[in-house]
Amino acid sequence: MSLRTAESEMNEKRRMANIFSDDGNSLMVPMDHAILEGPMPGLVDPGETLRSIIRGGADAVLTTMGVAQHFQKELRGAGLLLRIDGGVTSYGDLGKIGPIYTIDDALRIGADGVAAMGFPGHPNEATILGYLAKIIGQAKAWWMPVMAEMLPCDPKMCDGDLGRQIAAVARIGAELGADFIKTMYTGDTKSFRKVVEGCYVPVLVLGGPKMDSDEAVFSMVKSAMDAGGRGVAMGRNIWQHDNPEKFVRALSAIIHAGSDVGTAAKELK
Repeated sequence: MSLRTAESEMNEKRRMANIFSDDGNSLMVPMDHAILEGPMPGLVDPGETLRSIIRGGADAVLTTMGVAQHFQKELRGAGLLLRIDGGVTSYGDLGKIGPIYTIDDALRIGADGVAAMGFPGHPNEATILGYLAKIIGQAKAWWMPVMAEMLPCDPKMCDGDLGRQIAAVARIGAELGADFIKTMYTGDTKSFRKVVEGCYVPVLVLGGPKMDSDEAVFSMVKSAMDAGGRGVAMGRNIWQHDNPEKFVRALSAIIHAGSDVGTAAKELK
């Protein structure tokens, strides 16, 4: 093995270690939503939100170029992933999403990884999965980890079976070369276990829309972890909470300490 190759592999391991804790799990907080919708509750002041979630124990933050540049001090203490694709907003046609930054851009801001979308079943599938593959290929040249956010976009996929849909898209992301996957929870432990068993890279469950109760969030996360998930990539349910710091600490108890829902709920008190 050449010295250059050894150094490159060491850099990849260091970057992954900044995203995933020693137990192989990660509590990631996406804060890239404002690039789609503008200022929204919880993200009006990114600096305050970052300080809160990192005090609570967030392992990593997924965010935009703007936040990464302007809030470097607040980002200390957590791994950094750059949202590398976009170019459209929720006010336009999300199907025309594409790459807007390069791996060089990610390296310049000190990112530990990059994230990009994958939409199997979308009418523009070939273009979207094509650019995802190119991003992964470029990232490999620099041993930069890639998180593929894989979401099914055709309700008729797999005869409408959500569990099979999620299992399919997660595996597709792995086959394209992603280092780990962010995807939806299937709704129960049994079906999500099949997702994990069919995907040979770590799977993080996304938070989705704001849920009705803290207990509902904790139950979903506990179920996903019991199924073999490696953590969460959760945004709204964290930074739109009344106390993001305590909520992150409660989630961390489930993800890193294996706590049950009741124990996690006590963290909020």
